[in-house]
Amino acid sequence: MKLAATDTGVSSVSLAAIASVAPRPPSRVVPQALQERSPDYIRRTLPFSWRLIAAWFRPEIRGLDLIPGSGPVLLVGNHSGGNVAPDTLAFAIAFYRCFGAERGFFQLAHHLVMKAPWLAFLRKYGTIEASRENAEAALNEGAALLVYPGGDWETHRPSWQGHEIEFTGREGFIRLALATRVPIVPVVSIGGQETALFLTRGERAAHALQLDRRFRLKVLPVSLALPWGLDIGDFFGHIPLPAKLTIHVLEPIDLHQRFGPNPDVDTIYATITELMQRTLDELAAERRWPIIG
Repeated sequence: MKLAATDTGVSSVSLAAIASVAPRPPSRVVPQALQERSPDYIRRTLPFSWRLIAAWFRPEIRGLDLIPGSGPVLLVGNHSGGNVAPDTLAFAIAFYRCFGAERGFFQLAHHLVMKAPWLAFLRKYGTIEASRENAEAALNEGAALLVYPGGDWETHRPSWQGHEIEFTGREGFIRLALATRVPIVPVVSIGGQETALFLTRGERAAHALQLDRRFRLKVLPVSLALPWGLDIGDFFGHIPLPAKLTIHVLEPIDLHQRFGPNPDVDTIYATITELMQRTLDELAAERRWPIIG
């Protein structure tokens, strides 16, 4: 039954008078970074984007149905492919194809990626600058959030270390999940580190040039990549080789349910990274040839 205002015995004039003096709840301010995501743009470009990604990388995305269908969730992935990381784009497109453009979904990225004018379209797909504030805002909006704890250190690892999870002890994603009380969903991918020949991170050069202090970069990577040949820094990106991508989504982990009311962050970190490494080892065992898959 629908209850009208006059059914309560209070006139509409009285209600208006009360409303005029009653304190109003503060309006929720959505950060500008989150506002740039455009469902209309995603819907318009999704078919072509998927055909392009599917033709070049032949992605196999497993376990998307394990991601909760609604509500905030922290997706934690391993990162590969240098500054042109195809695993991120392939997963984002697959996510939107599965859940629709209206589902809130954001991906954290380094601030230099956000400043690159040729990558402006990523903001419309939900890519936002990596910061605690942006991450919390996205989760508080009820969105899914994709983070890569390994960051530039992991995505620029040498190609012969491509089958290793390298979060280097970064536990911020765990503290974020605990503070916002959202589940963690591990996302494990393989193939991205075969899109170029990554030779070295160049961490000593980065330290000598103070890139960490100036640009929050711990690496100055060197690779062999199209179209540059020898690519130092990967600042302008590269044309990735058409390596087959396989992405495996694992079961959600409720941290308080699994690790108790006062969970130990180091224990959670060890458990999640070991689980992801075991899954990556299994994906590597399936792979017969580099690039071909």
